[in-house]
Parts: sequence; C-alpha cells; structure tokens
Amino acid sequence: MAQDRRVADGRRGCGSTFRRLAVVLALALGLPAAAHAAGGAPAIACADLAKAAMPGATVTAVQAYAAGEYKLPSNRPEPPGMSLTGRYQHRESPAFCRVSLTLAPSADSAIRMEVWLPTSGWNGKFLGVANFGWGGSLMYDGMFNGVLEGYAAASNDTGHDGSGPDGQGGRFSLGHPEKVIDYAYRADHDMTVDAKAIIKAFYGSGPVRSYFIGCSLGGLEGLIEAKRYPADYDGIVAGAPPNPLTTFNAAQLWPSYLVSQDPSRMMPEAKYALVHDAVLKACASPIGQAQGLVEQPDLCRFDPVALQCKGADAPDCLTAPQVFLMRSFYRGPVDPRTNTVIFPGPARGSELGLYDFANGKPFTNALDLYRYTVFQDADWESAKMDWDKDVKTAIAKVGPLLDVDSDLKPFLARGGKLLMYIGWNDYHNPEQLIDYYKALIKTAGPASRGSVRLFTIPGMNHCLGGAGCDTFSKLGVIDAWVDQGQVPERIVAAKIEKFRVVRTRPLCAYPMVARYMGKGDANDAASFDCVAAAKAVEARG
Repeated sequence: MAQDRRVADGRRGCGSTFRRLAVVLALALGLPAAAHAAGGAPAIACADLAKAAMPGATVTAVQAYAAGEYKLPSNRPEPPGMSLTGRYQHRESPAFCRVSLTLAPSADSAIRMEVWLPTSGWNGKFLGVANFGWGGSLMYDGMFNGVLEGYAAASNDTGHDGSGPDGQGGRFSLGHPEKVIDYAYRADHDMTVDAKAIIKAFYGSGPVRSYFIGCSLGGLEGLIEAKRYPADYDGIVAGAPPNPLTTFNAAQLWPSYLVSQDPSRMMPEAKYALVHDAVLKACASPIGQAQGLVEQPDLCRFDPVALQCKGADAPDCLTAPQVFLMRSFYRGPVDPRTNTVIFPGPARGSELGLYDFANGKPFTNALDLYRYTVFQDADWESAKMDWDKDVKTAIAKVGPLLDVDSDLKPFLARGGKLLMYIGWNDYHNPEQLIDYYKALIKTAGPASRGSVRLFTIPGMNHCLGGAGCDTFSKLGVIDAWVDQGQVPERIVAAKIEKFRVVRTRPLCAYPMVARYMGKGDANDAASFDCVAAAKAVEARG
C-alpha cells in the first residue's frame, strides 16, 4: 500500500501537528495565533470558518443553527449504542455551528467529516464519535448527544459513502487500498487533528479534554486510536470491539459454513428460543429466569444434547445434526490442522440472536471482509473456506491494519483511560474480551489497572438491546474518570422500554459481578451489590 502522505508531512505527531494547524487556521482567518475566548464563547463568527485552510482538507459547508432549529435527519442510520448520555427522550437542539469538510490524505481519499461547535456554553472538551458496521455515514445521533452536553463533537464516514451501491458493506475496498487505510485508522486520526484545529480557531483555545466513544466497529476504532495515536484522546470508550477482526469475522461465518456442508443442521428460528429457555432453566437464578437472562454465562455448562429428539424430529426437540450445530456454535470455528479454536463461540444465553448466522446465508458483514478486502474477489464463497489457509491469509493481509494487539502502553503511560464493555448475549463471547483485558494489563504492568476497566453486561445483545440493562451514560462515566478521577467500579444501568425505565441493575467492573442481596425489589439496582464471582454463585443457590 502507498505511503500515508500525512506521515510524510509530519501529521502523525498529533501534538505538534495540532499546534501547527492552529497557527495556520489563525493566520487564514486573520486571528492572533494566541487568541483566547473565556467561558466557552466563540472568538469568531461561525461563517468565518468557511475561510479555514488546512493541508489536505476542504471546508465544503458552514452553517449556524439557533436553539431548536436543527432537526436530526429521519433517514439517518441508527448506530448501536450511540445513546452516549443514557438519555432516550427528545431534547431540543442547542445553538451550534456546523462545519463540513472533505479530507484527502491520498489521491484516492474522500473522507467526509463534520464538526459541531456549541455557540454558547462550550465546556472546553471534545468528543470524537466513532462509526459502526462498515462505516460510510456520519453519526448524527452521537454528535447531537455531544453538543447537548456542551461538547464540541466530530464524526466521519470512514472514507467512503455507504449510501451508494459501490459503498455498501465492504465493496468499497475492491481495488482501493488507500480507502482501506482510511477505513482502518486514517479517517479517525485526521478527523481528530482537523477537529481540534477548528475548535481552537473558533474558541481561541483548544480542548482541555478529548474523548472517543463507539461500539462494535466503533469499539475497534477506539482500540486502534489508542494503539496508533496514543496522544489523540484522554479517554476512550470501546464497546464490544470485534478484535481481532479477522478471526472474529471468521467466527461469524462458521455457522453458515457448517449448514452449507450439511443442510440438515439448519434449525428453524423457533428452536433457538427452545434452546434459550432450556439454558435459562439450567443456568439462571430465579431472578434471571424472571428477567430473561443468565447472570454468569461463563459458568454455564448446558449441553444441547439434553434436547435431542428421542424419535423423529419435532418442534420441542433437536435432531442430532442440530445438536451438532449448537455445540459447534458454542465452541467456535476450529482449525482443521491443529484442532484449536480460532475464536470462541457465543456464550450460553445468547441463542435468541443466533438464527441470522445459520439461516442458510453467510453473515454479510463478515463475508465482505473476506471476499472484498482479503481476497479482492466478489465471487469468493465462504462455503468453500479453508479454515487453516484462508484465516491465516486474512491475518497476514488485513491484520496489520485492523487487528489490535495488547500493547497499549504509550496510551496508558500518558494517563489515558480505557473503558470497555460488552453484552453477554453478543455474538462476541465476552470471555475473549476478558482474555484481551488480562493480556493488556499484563503487557502494561500492574500500574495500568488504574487506567483500564471492563464491564460485561448480563442479557445485553450487541451494543444494546436484549433483556439486560443496556443504557448508561458512557460520556458521563469517562468524563468523571478522566476529569475528576472517579474510577468506575459500579455503574447503574437501566432497561428502557417505550421511553420508560422498567428496571435498573448495577454493572460491576470485572472481575466483580452483581449479586442480589436477598431482599428488596429485584428490579432496583439498590438491591444488588458487586461481589466476587464465586460469592455470586453461592448466593444464587
């Protein structure tokens, strides 16, 4: 792949780059380079930002909105987990300045980004909003959350337009190595550099704190930022990061591969509910059964053979091939040469979300990585996948761009805080993320324990949804940690239905888990405390 032009001109060093761009912007706008605006008030008019001149970037639009004037687009994508403040109710938009840019770090780059700047009450902080899936769009909800709380916020489309046929999924990566680099890491970093420069030009001073928040792809983007550009952000929230992406996407193709080899393994969707009910009865406490979740899936040893039909196939049992499929789901893909698990399968309790991975069609997001990005072949089929050679090829070709190892020492050494979270009903088994967390601490040393927290959430699906309490203020937690030193050990989360809180439960920092104290309302977080996992098992009985 061609050299990143911004490496050549010095833009990889964020600190010096930010200062240089701020001076360039100040001169372009006719401001003194050291201008300062007190109290979060703008130093210049919003319209003046149209004159901004930055290397490799073009301002395409600038618009000022009065309070209540801006309306979120009705056709916007709904990014998972983007209720960054834990608030779902409608709130009127504040007054803000909206700056749209196109970044061109390479000849084949066209990264769309926006910066939203509150025109009063700026809190002096910056929020970078991550993407999801294959990107291709701006995260309006996340930016809206940010400006509501007084943040200057920015988002980008990861370097391609996902609304057109050539931009949907991973198709954009066919024959476009520079766009793959943009998607992998360059779009987020360049957005961050340019957003900070615009913030300094608008307010007269740069942000005192910078946070990056995302889930799914956005969680992976957060880890990539921490790894490649440790000075970009002070705090990062990485929800359900699919890392390593190459082997995780292989795991998502595994069930459809098994069904393609033997169609008798396919299960109707209703049978996944059958298995789920059996798992709840075997492994959940009475409270968990009532709420529809398994509290500690890592301790659940339910074997689907318990549901095997005694005679002919029936709606209330599993055939032998279907038992094989469920066992293979839980185990995860296996390297046929070494007989080792490539990536662990989903945890017990996640059955209601598994049908889409074994319905006779390969899971598209995962298929795209292999056919378009790895093999550059639109006709590549996962049904013919070589589980030894093809996975190794993906790791070798794409791994250096999208997989993140456990060495985040530079980010942590400079005081960066990393909050990771994941649901136990995600296809991504939290046990794998627990292993990554342990490796990260081991690599960085014992002192890093004060800078990293992991929360595993019973009953939550991918980023949100499911029976678990999935709603909490990601932005509030990371800000309190970085800015006020409030280390997150217990977070109260809510389950919201039709804009109404139906229950709350504490999320406990790993390795602690929430335990019902034996009295009080089981739908109230105050009835739970955070204890060691073994004690929680004893209390369950």
